[in-house]
Amino acid sequence: MSYKAGSSFDSIESAHEFVALLAETVREAKQEVEVDVQRESSSDSPRRLDALRAALYSMEKLELHMNKSRRILNDLRSLRRLLFDERSANTKSIPDAKTKNRQARILSPIDSAQEKIRLSQVPSV
Repeated sequence: MSYKAGSSFDSIESAHEFVALLAETVREAKQEVEVDVQRESSSDSPRRLDALRAALYSMEKLELHMNKSRRILNDLRSLRRLLFDERSANTKSIPDAKTKNRQARILSPIDSAQEKIRLSQVPSV
């Protein structure tokens, strides 16, 4: 399968829109099949009714999968926005002198452990 520029999956947003449209189309087709099932339930063709019910079952599963896919894409879009906003906020903010001093005083767990070892090795007076 070759990649085409401008496809429906260039971004999470475009994939989300595509899946939403597909879910809507599946929902509409499922409604049409439901009408066919109701119409055929009074006919003398049990094989056709069974086939329509099988199609309806598959369409219901497909509709569920489309809705799950849409929610997953929405979650991915939200996570990407969250990560992007945090990253852009960190790169855009320039810490002032107070912030630099405060950050210098904060020790990581490794630094803290090393400081404890260093203090325990200092002879008491």
